[in-house]
Amino acid sequence: MAHAQLPVLDRPQGLTMRRDAWWVQPVVVGTVLLSFVVYATWAAFQNGHYRFGPYLSPFYSPEILGDSPHAWFGPKPGWWPGWVPFSPALLILPFPGLFRVTCYYYRGAYYKALWADPPACTVREPRHSYRGEQSFPLILQNVHRYFLYAALLFLIILAHDVWDALWFTDAATGVTRFGVGVGTLVLALNVVLLSCYTFGCHSLRHMVGGYLDRLADRPVRRHAYACASCFNRWHMRWAWMSLFGVAFADIYVRMCSMGIWRDWRIL
Repeated sequence: MAHAQLPVLDRPQGLTMRRDAWWVQPVVVGTVLLSFVVYATWAAFQNGHYRFGPYLSPFYSPEILGDSPHAWFGPKPGWWPGWVPFSPALLILPFPGLFRVTCYYYRGAYYKALWADPPACTVREPRHSYRGEQSFPLILQNVHRYFLYAALLFLIILAHDVWDALWFTDAATGVTRFGVGVGTLVLALNVVLLSCYTFGCHSLRHMVGGYLDRLADRPVRRHAYACASCFNRWHMRWAWMSLFGVAFADIYVRMCSMGIWRDWRIL
């Protein structure tokens, strides 16, 4: 079957024969991603309002060092330089943050939205040479597979936070009882969305069986690969939903801690 060869047009950067609003999607994607980065950075430097009752913001979990009695290794150590801002989140966010930055989907998203590489199909890039990810600095994107291990560990830690969010201590009597609040559901939903996003990771899919030439003789690997492939089909959706989910979980805990929102107890 013959295919028509499309002409390559030598047009100035940003010009195209497309008549649709091709620029809307990259603008929206870039705006949302930058907004998340700005909010996450602001929240990380606050060093406050990240706990409310049994709820812990995912931006601050695990709390390795901090002022609350739940910190693993106590408050800020004396050797911490005074000129360096301190926040428990600053010890945590680089790991899930770099996992997302180096994610295969997010690369394509912010390459187009922020670097115009390319801004859209048949729209000229603002450069005349292509170096790809085989040269510095983009070759560092290959660390994604290693940050995957950290992301899997964080899922366990965040799941434990959901367990802690099921136990409420009465301020008057000091008795701890089982319960479910709206915050419990918010933190649980965050773990579900992050798990779906992580389990659909291309690196995880490759690790469980993608590198094998034949899966038929490996039933366990075959089922694991099929499961990862199932999540991978919605990888873009999970990426966005988990991004909004983790941000809302922090906002919910913060608003409740500040007394702006009320946490309704369901059970």
